[in-house]
Amino acid sequence: MSSLLDLIKAAGADAVNASNPVNILFGEILTVNPLSVKVDQRFTLPADFLIVPESLTRHVVDLKHTHQYTDDGSTNNTSEALTQKIVIRPGLAPGDRVLMLRVQGGQRYVILDKVVTA
Repeated sequence: MSSLLDLIKAAGADAVNASNPVNILFGEILTVNPLSVKVDQRFTLPADFLIVPESLTRHVVDLKHTHQYTDDGSTNNTSEALTQKIVIRPGLAPGDRVLMLRVQGGQRYVILDKVVTA
């Protein structure tokens, strides 16, 4: 009889989980390489459980260049311009607060975005 009760409980729990397929969580980046996130000060997730969108990855552009020009018949080069790389997106850093979604089943977590204070 208890096995039937366990089956009914499991079916009920599955029905509840099916009606609530996503949970919203807050986390804090602990480390970046390898990535780890402490979730709601309760547990830590390693990189294997995390899905990071491209918008939260570091993106740097190198625009260093020179130009060739002709002046009075001789060919010259300008000095190098934009010698410093430009950071388009800084990516995640330790201490960043993030908004996360737990995918149904709880085995994967999507980091949606950084959380900032106004």
